[in-house]
Formats: sequence, structure tokens, C-alpha cells
Amino acid sequence: MGTGHVMRCLALAQERHDAGVNATFVMAIEAPALETRLREERMEVVHLSALPGSVDDAIQTRQLAQQRGVQWVVADGYHFGSDYQRIIKDSALRLLFVDDYGHAEQYYADIVLNQNIHAYEDLYVNREPYTRLLLGTDYVLLRREFREWRKWNRKIPKMARKVLVTLGGSDQHNQTLKVMRALQKVDVDDLEAVVVIGASDPHFQELQATIHNSQFAVRLAQNVTDMSDLMAWADIAIAAGGSTAWELAFMGLPSLLLILADNQRSVADRLDSLGVSVNLGSYRKSSSIKIREAVTQLLAAPERRAEMAQQGRGLVDGQGVARVLDSLI
Repeated sequence: MGTGHVMRCLALAQERHDAGVNATFVMAIEAPALETRLREERMEVVHLSALPGSVDDAIQTRQLAQQRGVQWVVADGYHFGSDYQRIIKDSALRLLFVDDYGHAEQYYADIVLNQNIHAYEDLYVNREPYTRLLLGTDYVLLRREFREWRKWNRKIPKMARKVLVTLGGSDQHNQTLKVMRALQKVDVDDLEAVVVIGASDPHFQELQATIHNSQFAVRLAQNVTDMSDLMAWADIAIAAGGSTAWELAFMGLPSLLLILADNQRSVADRLDSLGVSVNLGSYRKSSSIKIREAVTQLLAAPERRAEMAQQGRGLVDGQGVARVLDSLI
């Protein structure tokens, strides 16, 4: 849970680390797979004994920042509210608050960043006079692995056969299994699929059994660190409507989006209206039949896929991290 929040913070940290600036990740819950990933990126990880987003969390974070002579605190998560921001700011620290839908009652941060296409100023009416807003897809935070594909151009085959399935780090409702069952009914020769799941996905055994009985070539990939390579390999993707949607757009990968949480609805709706993705709707209402039909249609529609790829690359240019860091500096 929350993998996407960590990954976009990692995008900022990577860029600063490459410039010789230290970054510390502060964790208030146990997440061994994410911690391993951060340490592999040579990031420092510190654990707090506090409820995430609580007053105690803010106080401990403030103390840690002051001990280390930190210039900026970056907070990314729906449990960080007004009190958390105020406590950090009362300590004369600078605060970048990464937000998705204006959930806090009041914004005290120096900068509020909302990288979503539906971001608009009215979400942040209750903010301090000094608070700056960075809104929209110009500020999408892509990790280093994606930014290296900036000049790459996707080839669009007449008949698509390679499918990437990625439904987030947790997939509590096991929608991956439903998608895999839908793909088994797709009547396309030489179909291939890579299914990406989180490191601690509770449905691993069931998914593995399904793959063992698959009628076509399919690979289960866990704890992936080369997502950009997989997106370059694939012809289409089936994904959740979270932050992965911006990675898919940047990679020009035509996608079918499932809404797994209410806060993904606006993203999926808007990307569908722009011709970047196909909105499959809520996971509760998207049947295997609906998914199978949508996949079948998109695999056989090269002109539509080409248009979707072009629209996606036009929406996310890969310069978001640089723009955000320019604002911090």
C-alpha cells in the first residue's frame, strides 16, 4: 500500500542524489520490500515510532530534520493533514507537500504539488499567502529509469500481441486474477503477457497457479525495478488509474485503466476523454467479459494505438522532476 507515493518521492531523491545532495526517507510503518529498494538506490532510511501522519509523527520528523540540518521536508500521503503541515512549518523548515485531491483542511506548505491532469487552484483555496502551487502534468515525477527514454519512439505493430498488467503495489481485491482470466479468453495468436505484482502481494500463490495453466506465454514479475523496460516491451497495458498512468503516458503505451480507488476516477475519466487511455470503469463493475472485449479491440486497432501513444507523449514530457527542483532551489 502506498508504493506510488514512495516512488515519486524517489524520483526527486534520485535527482538530488545525482547532484551530491543527501536524501533521507522517513518510515513510520514496516515495508521491507520498499526499504530494500530505497537502500539499493543508496538512500538513507530512518524509522519512527509514531502513527503515520499523527502529531507525534510530525514532531519526530521535525526533530530528525533539525538534527540533520535538513533544508526541505517532502510529505506525500493522504494521512498528512493540516496539523502535520503546521507543525513542520512552525519549525522554520521548508515543506513540499505532494497532494492528489485537496484532502487537507488547510495548507501550510511552502509548495503544494499536484501532478494530476485534474489539478486546479480551487482545490487549495484554504492555503497560506506564501504557499505556491505546482499543478498539472508538467510536474509529473518520473524516476530516472523513465527519463532515460525521453528521445525514444514507440513502434506500433499492426496486430499487438504483448500485454503488460500492472495494478499497483497491493491490489487488495485481486483484480490481477480477473484480468488474467480475461486474457485467457482473448483469441489472438502468439499472445504474450507480463504481470507485475507488489513484493508482498497476498495473492501470489493463486496468481502463480493461474499462470501455470495459461494458454499463452505469461510471466509473473514481482518487486520490479525495470518498469520502463517492461513498458517499452509491451504493446498495450492494463493498469490502475494511479500514478502509473503518467508513466504509461510518458512511455506512449496505450492503456486500459481500471479504477481501484475513488481518487483514481478523475484521472481515468480525463485520460479517456483525451484519447490517452481507455477507462474500463470501477473494478466492481468491470467484468472479465468487458475487459476481454476491450483488450481484443485495442490489440487489433493500430491507428487508435498510434493516436493514444502520441497523445500520451504530448501530455507528459519527462521534465517534471527538473521543474519541481527548480522551484525548490
